[in-house]
Amino acid sequence: MQLILPDWNAPRGVKAFTTTRFDGVSGGAYKGLNLGDHVKDDPEHVKQNRQILIDELGLQRNPQWLSQVHGIDIIEAKVDGVCLEADGCWSQEKGQACIVMTADCLPVLFADGDGKRVAAVHAGWRGLLDGILEQAVGGFQKPENLHVWLGPAIGPDAFEVGQEVRDQFVAVQAQANQAFTPVEGSSGKFLADIYQLARQRLNSVGVNFVSGGEYCTYTDAERFYSYRRDGVTGRMASLIWIE
Repeated sequence: MQLILPDWNAPRGVKAFTTTRFDGVSGGAYKGLNLGDHVKDDPEHVKQNRQILIDELGLQRNPQWLSQVHGIDIIEAKVDGVCLEADGCWSQEKGQACIVMTADCLPVLFADGDGKRVAAVHAGWRGLLDGILEQAVGGFQKPENLHVWLGPAIGPDAFEVGQEVRDQFVAVQAQANQAFTPVEGSSGKFLADIYQLARQRLNSVGVNFVSGGEYCTYTDAERFYSYRRDGVTGRMASLIWIE
């Protein structure tokens, strides 16, 4: 299985990965390791893909799968593995993986400085705008000691949005203007840098150690699923746990 490993300085004992679309048993538009059970892939294929992931990583507990709704709710990961509605989860239990699924949206992984609490968050532009990253940081005692990794998402040269999206971000934080570049020859359209927007929000609540942000799911069709590129597609997973 080909995985993306965060390039960060998280404490020893914290394990984190993002999957790619390589391997797996799904076919057609979902070809590869599709882990999303809500995208009309064959349910049996998704089940097999999830078991491949669990076996490959040697997870002793079921990960906390989520039904993501582009909100800002973050729940505690449970040992029973029941899927719950939220866009993030956290854990202090050894071996309990927190997991989010994406295919252009931004997966964000958190680990506190002593390696005793971790979290995973799904940040689409709506969740990012509404403060899901600030919500996640609020669950940790010392934001200044947090290690945060921005996983594979749609890159700044591919994420086109309208004037209304830019205006909403700027209304909350003036410096967000720096993350939007006008699209030449297209009035009211901008290219948005979701990685920069995330860094701005994290920095504003005292997070100093932010890594990642070098991938583009839209342009790297070999490795990544992309909803904007393909419409019907699978989902990657980003997960983190305390060993």
